[in-house]
Amino acid sequence: MSQSVLMQIIGAPIACKEGVKDFWREVARWAAGQLKGHFGEAVDAHYFDLFDADCPPMPANAQLPLVMIEGEVVSSGGKISVPDIRRKIKSIIEKQAA
Repeated sequence: MSQSVLMQIIGAPIACKEGVKDFWREVARWAAGQLKGHFGEAVDAHYFDLFDADCPPMPANAQLPLVMIEGEVVSSGGKISVPDIRRKIKSIIEKQAA
């Protein structure tokens, strides 16, 4: 059996006039659900708030939300793209199977 692929998403709460929204956590949870539905237990998904004590170190010039797969930056800033993440995870799983 292949080792699971580690996906880490780092975000932060967003302050707006209605209060503090945890938008990126919600998007990360949705994205993880989509990827788990596609890959099952082959994906180990984790969300971190930028201010969490166990948050992975941010690469230089990284922007939120930051998506890393196996420690490699897949996206920095902008939107969380499930198709881009899925392609990266698929390539890793295929390499593990070879």
